[in-house]
Amino acid sequence: MPTVPIVLPVETVIAKMDERTRELLIGYADQYETQDFLNGDPSWFMHQVVGVPDQEVMALLASCLSYGSRSQFFPKIQFMLDESHGKVYDWVRQGAYKEAIPDTDACYYRLYTCHQVRCLLAALQAMLTEYGTIGTYVRQVIARRELSVTDVMATLWALSDYFQSRGIKGMVPRPVYSLCKRPCMFLRWMVRDGSPVDLGLWSDFIDKRNLLIPMDTHVQQMAQQLQLIHQRTATWASVIALTEELRQVFPDDPAKGDFALFGAGVG
Repeated sequence: MPTVPIVLPVETVIAKMDERTRELLIGYADQYETQDFLNGDPSWFMHQVVGVPDQEVMALLASCLSYGSRSQFFPKIQFMLDESHGKVYDWVRQGAYKEAIPDTDACYYRLYTCHQVRCLLAALQAMLTEYGTIGTYVRQVIARRELSVTDVMATLWALSDYFQSRGIKGMVPRPVYSLCKRPCMFLRWMVRDGSPVDLGLWSDFIDKRNLLIPMDTHVQQMAQQLQLIHQRTATWASVIALTEELRQVFPDDPAKGDFALFGAGVG
C-alpha cells in the first residue's frame, strides 16, 4: 500500500457554515434518505439480490459501471443481473460470465470494452476464489493496515491496488490521485447501517465516521452553491474539505450528507 498523507490541509478551502445551511442539510438528508431514493439510483441493483456475497458483488459491479448517463449504464448493470439470474456471486466465481461477455474489443459501455470488463470479472473471480468474499479480503487488509491509515483509506487503497496489479486501469480508481467517487460510493453502500438505501454489511469492521463523500461534478456544484467549499475544480482536497464540512453537521455519519446534497440539487 502506498505511503501517502490521508489528512490534507483543508483550512483554506473550508467555509464557515451558518445555521440555516446546517438545518437545510439535515432536512434534505432526512427527506431523501428513504426507500424511494432507490428508484433510478444504481444502489437499487444490490437490493435485487439476496445474501451478503451476492450483494457485495452486485454492488461492486454496479459501482464500477456507474458513470455517465444512467439511461445508458443501467442496462449494462441489468444485463449482468439478468445473465446471472440473481446469483451474481456464483456467476463470477464459477466463470459463467465468460459465456455472456465475449473476449473482444467491442464496446461494452463507453470507455470499457468487452475485454476490459472480462478482465475486471476475472480479477474479481480470483479474489473470490482466494478469499471467499470481497468483505473477507477487505477485513484481512484492514487487520494489517498501517496505524496512520484509516480503515476507509486502507480499503480504498486495497481495492484499487488489487485490480490495478491485475491490469485493470481506471475501473476501480485510486484515492488521492483521483476523486475516487465510485469506490467511495461503494463503501457508503457497504458501511452505513440503519439506512433504507445503504446495506451496512461492513459496519462491524469499518467505522462509518471515516467515510468520505462521493465527489462528482454535481456534488461539487451543489457544495459550491451552499458555500461549503470554494474550489473551482474538484480534487481530492475537495473530497476531504467537503467531508469535513459535512462532519460538522453529521459528526457520526458524514456520508449522510450525500443524500442532503442530492436533495439540494433536486429540491
